[in-house]
Amino acid sequence: METEPQADLDAHDGLPLSGLMILDFSQFLAGPSCALRLADLGARVIKVERRAGGDASRSLLLAGTTFDDTSALFHAINRGKESYAADLKDADDLAAVKRLVARADVLIHNFRPGIMDRLGLGWDAVRALNPRLVYAGVSGYGPDGPWRDRPGQDLLVQSLSGMAWLSGDADDPPIPAGFSVTDMMAGAQLCQGILALLLRRGVSGRGGRVDVSLMEAAIDLQFEHLSVHLNQEEPMPPRSSVAGGNVYLAAPYGLYATADGHLALAMAPVDQLGTLLGMSALDAFPPESWYPERDTIKALLRDHLLTRGTADWLAALEPAGIWCAPVLDWPALLAEPAFAALDATQRIVAPGGASMMTTRCPIRIDGAILRSSRPASRLGADQQRIDEDMTL
Repeated sequence: METEPQADLDAHDGLPLSGLMILDFSQFLAGPSCALRLADLGARVIKVERRAGGDASRSLLLAGTTFDDTSALFHAINRGKESYAADLKDADDLAAVKRLVARADVLIHNFRPGIMDRLGLGWDAVRALNPRLVYAGVSGYGPDGPWRDRPGQDLLVQSLSGMAWLSGDADDPPIPAGFSVTDMMAGAQLCQGILALLLRRGVSGRGGRVDVSLMEAAIDLQFEHLSVHLNQEEPMPPRSSVAGGNVYLAAPYGLYATADGHLALAMAPVDQLGTLLGMSALDAFPPESWYPERDTIKALLRDHLLTRGTADWLAALEPAGIWCAPVLDWPALLAEPAFAALDATQRIVAPGGASMMTTRCPIRIDGAILRSSRPASRLGADQQRIDEDMTL
């Protein structure tokens, strides 16, 4: 029996991870996005930052956008967290951090392989301090191999993993995704591993270690394509020369220009499309030709779809159940009633009253939307209170 949606949740009480303490040593996106999701689900997240400047993304400006004297990006990915500043090479600071580790439930870091060990915070050291700790690390390329010390940066990983090659038409250069997809996927996978180990700890009382890498996340994102490729005798699958799309899917899959915009066509019977679009030329292509002749079919569609506007084509295709959609930019998306129905944004408010809009947690618990209006803390702002909490 379905439950009625509840009011928005904007407090840790009653959330699934309420009572857990997370130490987030990570920077930029992958680790912090994992910690953000745990905070959204009710955990107390303490961001352990270097004294000199903190997380490097505090000063990473996107289009010059700032909030509360810090990068707006930093607040978007670290909202709701507390800040603890420490120099991990200083004996007193390290001792204070180890007191936090002894009380924590989860530790997250994204240092390159070997650095946490050199700091005295490697897995063997911290599990001696806290056997119940879940120790979570995210790296660029894993702990071993010739790439282990390369910079773990999203664009570089997309390029090395083959992802950038997949997008675009056959004659296009490689095209990366327009956002940090491997960072965000690695963060989501790290979160899955943490939750699995917390569940095991609830049964056995034993902590554990989970590790992910951006490269492994990128490989996993391509599991469909790579699984086919690994079982084919081919150098590389050919990209379509028309309308982009998926290297292994038949016509009409792709994005097409119309008279006033663009139209996405997913998997659809070509013969049915011919009837609905008034294209008798498509009658010449039986189902077994829809992949071998995909570029010929897609070229016919490309030329025909330019003759009318997107709304006209949608009116012909959607009632027949064809999988299609207009291609929207952000202003068009935000103007859609469907976007408003999702209530997908929230406002965070700084102590001085300034506010900014950002996205909310995409997870609903017991029918309720999860919100947190707290921005990221200023560097070290929660230091004294956290130290006092550790003495109780």
